[in-house]
Amino acid sequence: MTVIQNIEAIKSRMKDAWNAGDYGRFATYMEPGAREILKGWRIAPGLSMLDVACGAGQISIPASEAGVKVTGVDIAPNSIAFARQRAASSGLDARFDEGDAESLQYADETFDVVATIVGAMFAPQPEKVAGEFIRVCKPGGRMLMVNWTSEGFVGQMFKTLGKYVPPPSDVPSPVLWGNEEMVKERFGKSVSHIILTKKIYPMWDYPFEVSEVVQFFFDNYGPMNKAINALDEEKGKSLRKDLEKLFSDFNVAENGTTTLFGEFLEVDAIKK
Repeated sequence: MTVIQNIEAIKSRMKDAWNAGDYGRFATYMEPGAREILKGWRIAPGLSMLDVACGAGQISIPASEAGVKVTGVDIAPNSIAFARQRAASSGLDARFDEGDAESLQYADETFDVVATIVGAMFAPQPEKVAGEFIRVCKPGGRMLMVNWTSEGFVGQMFKTLGKYVPPPSDVPSPVLWGNEEMVKERFGKSVSHIILTKKIYPMWDYPFEVSEVVQFFFDNYGPMNKAINALDEEKGKSLRKDLEKLFSDFNVAENGTTTLFGEFLEVDAIKK
């Protein structure tokens, strides 16, 4: 396990990044795909599920609607507040807590299902994340993850961001969670069965052109919001130009709209 210097300072900066922008607004374009993934998981009503790094509740809310007993946890207070408001307005009993994926506040063997959609992968100490998934999951329970790959759209977007705002050198890349062998190593002998499948995140449809989508990300997606605000005007223009090219390369839509696909690794593991 890599020893990370100044881990608390790094976590504080990450929390600030995810609390920036408006993730609730950003996630509206991700939720249709999240719902499709959740449907494919076939989580039975009545089971208890922990949604780690739950964001705005992209799977917590629809899972609760389907009768799953949901708890969501996230490091960003604004995301938790948004998810709580959504649950309350829909009359759902889903619970949302502020917390850290590397140190979950729940007892051992509490949940039938422990899941995350492109959230827990960003915690800086992945071995601790895997350990916490294993700890709070019941024996025979499922551990489900959706993790961006390095080759896909989002992996390439973070690679581009890293050229302008380099991440801490001793923090493992989040997209290593998109590598099959790395996932096997991190869960180790704690699982009796594991299925790893590379898939394409169901489309993100934006009814506006690429340059507006890039601006939408700058305005609402925390890591990009922090990145653009950390740069001077010249570097900010250069980053914008590079991202517009990247988004254009991955855009499969025409007629002035934008449709993006992101490759991810789906993890479906059974705890011993």
